[in-house]
Amino acid sequence: MNNSRLQQYHIAFVGGGNMAASIIGGLLESGQTASCISAADPMPDSLARLRDIGPIEVYKDNAEAVTHADVIIMAVKPQVMAEATESIADAVKKNSALVISIAAGITVEQIQSRLDPGAAIVRCMPNTPALLRSGASGLFANAQCSEQQRDFAQTILSAVGITCWVDTENELDAITALSGSGPAYFFLFMEAMITAGKEQGLEKEVATRLAVQTALGAARMALESDVDLAELRRRVTSPGGTTERAIQSFERDELQHTVARAMQAAAERAVEMAREMG
Repeated sequence: MNNSRLQQYHIAFVGGGNMAASIIGGLLESGQTASCISAADPMPDSLARLRDIGPIEVYKDNAEAVTHADVIIMAVKPQVMAEATESIADAVKKNSALVISIAAGITVEQIQSRLDPGAAIVRCMPNTPALLRSGASGLFANAQCSEQQRDFAQTILSAVGITCWVDTENELDAITALSGSGPAYFFLFMEAMITAGKEQGLEKEVATRLAVQTALGAARMALESDVDLAELRRRVTSPGGTTERAIQSFERDELQHTVARAMQAAAERAVEMAREMG
């Protein structure tokens, strides 16, 4: 990724948790100048960890961190988003700063109500594999965002994985349910495979290594293959074989419906979180 267009701009982070640290690390690795990055967090341990990533400016006070910001990334929990947004309002108005929010469920309207009505806002739903630069982020921009600001947002989030734009904000609830919460689904499935392997006589270490490597291999095949997932599954499923018997068991237990219900529950919770902030 070439982020040379960002290097003359100041990027500020409000919140110094894992996701902020990941994005900062990705930006530095891709060539962003450390002196053009600042971050605020009330916890000394978080600030110390950010300093370990690179020589960025760190602050306890949000307003200080965003004083000269052209782009402000809101990397805080939804529960404190209202207070955090109000703390940056003056800087957003003064600098015409782009605001990127990675808080699940918090709408553009709710953010904008605490900022200037003309504020340019991008909502982003990243996921935890961003910590390994293997994330997947959905992005939505309000009408106030320029093409340059959209490009800035995509460049920043591309530092930690792939990005996908959506046309309507409601689609972010589905992205939250799919990729935002998705890593936990795969972890749960791997846990279930490991437990089943142990029950069939494998040592835990052996079952764990095989399950995790199998998941990695399957994901790489899905990414790198020129055929769709259904065809990949068919190629592994020999008629009358062991895989076919397992797939038939999943189908009897309505695995697809179980996944659909779980994702619907996640999407509904994202909507509830927005109501709770409102």
